[in-house]
Amino acid sequence: MPRQRRSDDWGFPRWRSYDGKGREAAKVRLCDRVNCSEPGNCPAPKAPNKPDKWYFCEKHAAEYNKNWNYFAGLDKDEAAARAHDEQRDASGFRQSAHYQWAGPGDGSRSRDEMRALDVLGVEPDADFETVRKAYRKMAKELHPDVNPGDEEAAAEFQKVQASYDVLKKAEELRQALG
Repeated sequence: MPRQRRSDDWGFPRWRSYDGKGREAAKVRLCDRVNCSEPGNCPAPKAPNKPDKWYFCEKHAAEYNKNWNYFAGLDKDEAAARAHDEQRDASGFRQSAHYQWAGPGDGSRSRDEMRALDVLGVEPDADFETVRKAYRKMAKELHPDVNPGDEEAAAEFQKVQASYDVLKKAEELRQALG
């Protein structure tokens, strides 16, 4: 009876001896964007209803999908019906906000609120008192009475004012909902 060889399998994770097998370089598909050397692990269709795909890195995939419209090609009623269905199907996940699993900056603020926070130069998880302080500071610097005749400062003041209005309405709504 021949003697059995000892196993090179050492359990999890599967460490095995280097016996010459599997030592080749792993093939990595690069991003299809010109001059990008990141791994391309995000497939994107080259054309609708075709199997051909581009493979982008995460940064270029985000750029590719930036202006993608889920409701493109639908009339107003179909878009409203689909939006209602999406909200209905996702409503069960809203319960997690009660347990504070989702914090500011990761879905609890709208896109407009996030843009307004960027205009004011405030962190996404800032409380409303911080927002108010940032607004007052910028309003004092950019107010048309302080900068008479400066059109650029007036336009910037209007942006800051609109951003604060968006955040104030959102805060009032949060307070009303409890």
